Amino acid sequence: MAKGVNRQVLEIHDTGSDYFEKAMFFVKPEYSTVSEKKLVSSAFELISNEQSVPRTRALKRKSGIILAAKLTAAAGVGAALTALIK
Repeated sequence: MAKGVNRQVLEIHDTGSDYFEKAMFFVKPEYSTVSEKKLVSSAFELISNEQSVPRTRALKRKSGIILAAKLTAAAGVGAALTALIK
């Protein structure tokens, strides 16, 4: 189902990033009267502050597996120490 949408979109073609060729910003309706210069300035400020590559699902999954392994190892060490004390 398609809905009719009337939004102001700011598209930046030259992001200055090695990773991204363009960025799109959807302007909130209450700020649609702000000057284009101010919107572009704000967009470039956001782009320049975010220089890292976003984490992918694979990286998140890998870090979850590492965390599970660490917790399992810690539980094993705790169990071994408890067995030695008794």
